[in-house]
Amino acid sequence: MKGPELVNATQAELDEILALAKTAFPPKQYQLLEGVLGTFVYVMQALQNAKTSIKRFRQMLFGARTESKSNVLKDPGAGAASDPPAAAAATPAQGNHHGNPPAPLPRVGHGRTGAQAYCDSPVVQVDAPDLQPGDPCPQCTTGKVYDSPPRTIVKVVGQPPLAATVYKLRQLRCRLCDASFTATMPEGASSPKYDPSCASMLALLRYGSGMPFYRLEGLQGSLNVPLSDATQWEIVAKAVSGPRAAFNELIRQAAQAPLLHSDDTSAQILSLRAERTKLEAAGQTPSALAINTSGIVAVLPHERKVVLFFTGHKHAGHNLADVLAHRARELAPPTQMSDALACNFAGEFKTIVCKCIAHGRRKVVEVVEHFPQPCRYVIEVLAKVYANDAHCRDEKLSPEQRLLHHQAHSAEPLQALHRWMSDQFEQRRVEPNSALGQALRYLLKHWSELTLFLRKAGAPLDNNLCERVLKRAILHRKNSMFYKTCKGAEVGDIYMSLIHTCQLCGVNPFGYLQALQIHVQDVLTRAALWLPWNYREQLARAA
Repeated sequence: MKGPELVNATQAELDEILALAKTAFPPKQYQLLEGVLGTFVYVMQALQNAKTSIKRFRQMLFGARTESKSNVLKDPGAGAASDPPAAAAATPAQGNHHGNPPAPLPRVGHGRTGAQAYCDSPVVQVDAPDLQPGDPCPQCTTGKVYDSPPRTIVKVVGQPPLAATVYKLRQLRCRLCDASFTATMPEGASSPKYDPSCASMLALLRYGSGMPFYRLEGLQGSLNVPLSDATQWEIVAKAVSGPRAAFNELIRQAAQAPLLHSDDTSAQILSLRAERTKLEAAGQTPSALAINTSGIVAVLPHERKVVLFFTGHKHAGHNLADVLAHRARELAPPTQMSDALACNFAGEFKTIVCKCIAHGRRKVVEVVEHFPQPCRYVIEVLAKVYANDAHCRDEKLSPEQRLLHHQAHSAEPLQALHRWMSDQFEQRRVEPNSALGQALRYLLKHWSELTLFLRKAGAPLDNNLCERVLKRAILHRKNSMFYKTCKGAEVGDIYMSLIHTCQLCGVNPFGYLQALQIHVQDVLTRAALWLPWNYREQLARAA
């Protein structure tokens, strides 16, 4: 049998049918019809929510596609943000004005890596001994040659992460008194077995790239430079004194920042899990269940960014409160950007709350397949806002100029969006408990914090900066899976914070960690002079 034609109907249309049927049907049959239609609406809403849940589960298994407007709205040319839909009925997405697909964007950014990217590599100047400036041209014999820009060739070689050199020192022994004489080590060879560069490389591989110690042990063994995982841990733990001093100074610097981003991701510490299991077996309730890695990104003046990681039972709100405890009393409260979870505001601290508009947009994206017309309107309006913000970045506007630009170009579309969302509930065009209703209620509930960028200079649109930083902790969790003890988590947080702060500041983290170890005594006494953006000055003075 051929299946029935699928028909979409709004709640208003169903109410109109019931109003007509009430006068034409006997009371008993009318009650039956009313119950059938009510059951139909309930089942359809439940199926829509179930489909959304299945969609989320599919994303967990196979990964979520990008949430760009061109992917979310299959046909971005249809509709305009200035034309809100009259009702929230689910209607198929329409084509663009001419019925043609959008033209593909040109590819950019491909090609070879330029020699200037190898900025920390040694440079060898090669001269031409048989030809000097002013000499006759060997080809035409009449002209004279002169200096021109050199031809640059990059030569890349492979080597183990940790290489070893075996020194065999000659020994001489006296036949009469049995005294022995051993040759001295060559100049520049370090006396300890493991050079400071070993701890820097191990920390960069483990906490910067998520490579477990046991996996590196296998790699080193296959290259005939054996290094057990226990030895690797001893090397990085022993070298943490200088990095810990720099990490504590970064906390103090971050506390003075006018803008801080924060968020959480799950983590595992085996010792904490064992304590929780022990308490539960004894019939006691653990004081804390969750284990998280909190990521805090402080945006300092001159576009300097400080990344801080904290792993343990505390959520991002409590960790942010610990950081702000170092804030100077005379400073105004900072702006805090995060999502709307209550755990981000659990600490006792005063901030200007700014919430992530991308989280609100994501709730709309999740139901766009079932409510394409209203979701399209919301996404189009937010796309205009992001386009205005991109214009401010391209023009390098100051925070005050960016504020004026958003007030002139983003305020009106957002006000219209707010009125439209309010009308959906007041005119009963959207069921409050439906998937679309929940998404719109989220936007309305947090509207003031989501649109802080219209009232405060420098307020960001979203928390994507912190989300990108937390991907580093997620990469470490996926590869290394867990920390064994709280001390291991503390060491990991220190190294991970310094490595990713260096990356955001455009500094080589390997060279920076090595400098902290070589000059550890000076770092312990003057840590403020050994931060990623000023440590090279101290190296120059030491040289």
